[in-house]
Amino acid sequence: MAVDRKLSVEDILDLRAYERERQEFRSQVMALKRRRRVHLGSIITLVFENRDTVRFQIQEMARAERILTDEGIAVEVGIYNPLIPEPGQLSATLFLELTSDEQLREWLPKLVGIERSIVVRLDDGDEIRCIPEEGHEATLTRDEVTASVHYIRFELTDAQVEAFGAGATLAVDHPEYRAETRLSADTVAELLTDLRP
Repeated sequence: MAVDRKLSVEDILDLRAYERERQEFRSQVMALKRRRRVHLGSIITLVFENRDTVRFQIQEMARAERILTDEGIAVEVGIYNPLIPEPGQLSATLFLELTSDEQLREWLPKLVGIERSIVVRLDDGDEIRCIPEEGHEATLTRDEVTASVHYIRFELTDAQVEAFGAGATLAVDHPEYRAETRLSADTVAELLTDLRP
């Protein structure tokens, strides 16, 4: 029987219960994110999301904004649940690591379309291009300037999942920015937990 990966309101702890587990859960998620973080050149980082990273995001949002009602939590769950990959999918948050006004002014206009420019290259030569997450794309995509955060996913066939297990490279092929990174064995093993049922 398939396990539902999506979160429900009941999966999000109330503030007092979360405070009791926060330090340990935060340490677990930071270790998890280290295996799921991939740098592409000097200014792009992808963090591959899963149920735990998304639950952490919602818990931290509820804590910071003091969201106390089930209705408020349901809104956050609805916003972030699409970032949890189903079998055969990888889901990632794409960050443009721009730290100064000068960098923002230089790169955000140049990198329009970056949310469609990331590919997974399998060792057999096959490529899987990312798809922007539809729920966020409308608010993050502009013709003249891009956002510094995007949400993307990759959809793999069963054969591509098996090929991914043998090794893969993550690349960006935007006209204004090109870089690639070979995925470590630890990252491949971690991401296979998303890809496989």
